[in-house]
Formats: sequence, structure tokens, C-alpha cells
Amino acid sequence: MNFKRKIFNSLEKHLAVKQVTVLTGMRRTGKTTLVKQLMEASDIEHKLFFDLEQLEDRDLFDVRNYDLIIKKLSEEGIDFSKKVMICIDEIQLLPNIPSVIKYLYDHYNIKFIVTGSSSYYIKNKFQESMAGRKKIFEIYPLDFGEYLTFNNYKFKGLENIESLENDTIIKEEIQKNYNDYCTYGGFPEVVLTENISEKKDLLQDILSSYINIDLVQIADIKKIPELRNIIKLLAARIGSKLDISKIANTVNLSRQTVDNYIYLLENTYFIKTIPVYSLNADREIVKARKVYFLDNGIATQFAELSSGSKFENAIFNQLHHFGELSYYQLKTGPEIDFIIDKRIAFEVKETAQPIDYKKLMNLAKKINIEKGFVLGKNNINFESFVWGGMIR
Repeated sequence: MNFKRKIFNSLEKHLAVKQVTVLTGMRRTGKTTLVKQLMEASDIEHKLFFDLEQLEDRDLFDVRNYDLIIKKLSEEGIDFSKKVMICIDEIQLLPNIPSVIKYLYDHYNIKFIVTGSSSYYIKNKFQESMAGRKKIFEIYPLDFGEYLTFNNYKFKGLENIESLENDTIIKEEIQKNYNDYCTYGGFPEVVLTENISEKKDLLQDILSSYINIDLVQIADIKKIPELRNIIKLLAARIGSKLDISKIANTVNLSRQTVDNYIYLLENTYFIKTIPVYSLNADREIVKARKVYFLDNGIATQFAELSSGSKFENAIFNQLHHFGELSYYQLKTGPEIDFIIDKRIAFEVKETAQPIDYKKLMNLAKKINIEKGFVLGKNNINFESFVWGGMIR
């Protein structure tokens, strides 16, 4: 099935731009499929696809004289007097590829589309030589709207988070789909597989590839058991404030080592931390960040999550597409679960009550936020309540 992701239209518009189109995100989020869809959509005559996991393709670009690449492709019938599209998958596997792309970009009429599984690599290696020559598009697992699309449901998506509203009648099959989304997440292969056992096997395979291939290649990780222990602790703390010292003591590693691992996990699209809301930037830095996983299915492989934790993590994955997220908490305890772009507050409750909205807005108004919603998993009806599955 040739389903289109929400980001496809933005990617398609960028085909007309000279800049390199860079797709980055965790392994198996659908980057390669998007590239092939873009190739189909393009009217450029000569379109080439290279996968750097293939040694033959890697060898083509692993040369000192970059003009030899053009010479070899010309001998195979590619006419470089016209515009050519070159798509390169998994660029993080070849250290010199940024220099290659920069040279060919500057000297030939080539539209490049490239993918990489790590923002750590893209930002630290690819960034230096490609300033002004690229645009980065981050590809995540499916959001719930895309999840429904992949399951052949038609719906009206949200244009912006301000237009969020509830539907008092939610079809049973949509509720079931949302429960599955909260448990198994949004990796396309997992979504398209109906068998529960196969879903779990796919998630384990994705995890194994991420840890044993991506992390080892990108960061030369040596202590994989220790890393897995850190991930387990993070999964058990979804929605909680990060206490690096406590995690370090638990896994018997230095605070700096744990900090480095968390930085790596965040920059390879595995987890995301969000800051505390503050009008003072300095205070924002020193306050503890909260942690979420960028896919529910991955999180459930590491910990027996409560339905409340799965729901809150799913809401995070639905909301973060709409803006920058933060949270707010008083020293005395009351908390706002999510704030988008410092202007809309959200309380997340499996079974919500009208008093939850009143408490939310009492706290939100203290920090000059006038709009808020209570997001629940069990659909009921009161002012500014929205069933979680409506964020799509």
C-alpha cells in the first residue's frame, strides 16, 4: 500500500529547491519509502538511488577524486548536462559523504535527497560542510492520524492545535485503534502487521538494529548492557523528572557517562526530554527535564507500563508535532503536564473530571496562559475536555 505521510507535501515542494533535502529520524520510520515516493513524484528524467548499506554503492562514493563518480555514472548513461536526481540512503555509514555531496552540489546540476538515522551525525558532521546548502526534515513514527490512514480510515486532520475539539461519539473501532497505538506505537511495519506476536517481534528487531548497528556505528558504544539498563530505567520513568544522579547510582556508572548516553539517545530519535516552563531562560536550564519515548511500542519493550503512562507518552507523541513542548510545576506539587509554545496548557488524565479543567486553568493563569484542554482516554463530556484520539 502506497500511503502518504503528512510531511510528504512539504518534501515534494522542496524538490523544486536546489538545497539538499535531508531526511533524518530513527531507523525504519519510513524514510526510504518517502524518498522513493519523491522519486516517483519528480519529473527529472535521470533519477538514481544508492543505499550505503550496500558495499558496491558505498565504494562508488568512497573515492578521493569526486569527479570520478560523475565519470562512472556518465559511462552508465546518465546525462549530467541535464538536471539529475541523486538519492543516497543512510549517509552516516560513509565518513566522507558530506564532502562528496558538497563538491558535487557546487559543481554539477544535481538535486540531492539523502537520509540519515541520526541527528547526532547530521548536526555534528553533515552540518559543518553544508551550511546553507540543505534543509533537514525530521521523520518520526506515525502520529495517530497517520496510524488511522494506514488502517484505511478517513478523517479530518487538525490544521492547528487551537482548533482541537471533542467528538462526543467515538466509534468503537477508532477507540480500539487508539488503544493499539498507545501499546504498539507508530512504526509503519508494526502498524501494518495485524498479528500481535509479529508486532512484538518487529519491535524487538527494530530495537536490536538501533542498539547494535546505529549506536555502535555512530558512537562506538562498548557498554551495551549498561545502556539497556539506562533505557529500562528511563522507560519506567516516562513523564517523570530526570534525576541523572539517581540513575547513575542505580546502574553504577558516572553521572557524566549517563548524561552522555541520554544525550545520544535523544539525538538518535529514541527519547525526548522537555524543559520546565519558565519566563526566565536561566531558570529553565537548571530545572530538571521530563523524559518521553518517541514511540510507545519501543517504550513497552523495556518496561511494564501502566495504561496511564502509555497514554501520557502517546499524547506527547501526538502533541510534539504542533509546537515546542514544556511542562510547569509548583514546588508545592501542582503541575501542568504539557504547554505548547508557551501559550496552551494540557492536563492528561485517563479518566478526567470537570474539576481537572478548573485546576488546570487556575494554575495556567498564574503564568499568563489563557487557553487549556483536559485530555482523557475515557471519553466524557465537559468544558474543554477532548478525547486523546482527537489529536490527529
